[in-house]
Amino acid sequence: MSESIVISQGTKTEKYKSLLPQIAAIIEGEPDMIANMANICAALKAQFQWWWVGFYIVRKDELVLGPFQGPIACTRIRKSRGVCGTSWADDKTVVVADVNQFPGHIACSSASQSEIVLPLHWKGAVIAVLDIDSEQLAHFDNTDQEQLEKLIKVLEANMIETGEA
Repeated sequence: MSESIVISQGTKTEKYKSLLPQIAAIIEGEPDMIANMANICAALKAQFQWWWVGFYIVRKDELVLGPFQGPIACTRIRKSRGVCGTSWADDKTVVVADVNQFPGHIACSSASQSEIVLPLHWKGAVIAVLDIDSEQLAHFDNTDQEQLEKLIKVLEANMIETGEA
């Protein structure tokens, strides 16, 4: 396991192409999902300098704050509430160009202006969501969605290989 990452320069695509294999190497064979989530957040935050990067973990009927990088965040989110709860309920990636226009948006911070949320699966069910916020409007695009969905698949594959979620 590597204990550091190389911060890449260049286009957004080039940054992802450099970072994703590094993250895969960091989490490979590590069975602890929380440890892997924490390292993923740190790597993404270091590479992209987003406002907030973190996971919310499904606990019964709500999402509970998990590992993250950034300012203090909302601790619990109900299913179908806000962008995270919507991603969980709909089991799909949600990209929001302007969170202030999203019905039912939960404003954990007024600095957050755009957001992308991706579901994480284990045994066919959503067990967590990866939530990323930016201080810029319309910050996330198809490149982010495609590359972050690849990252989620790497994390899911590692959970299957280690047999733990």
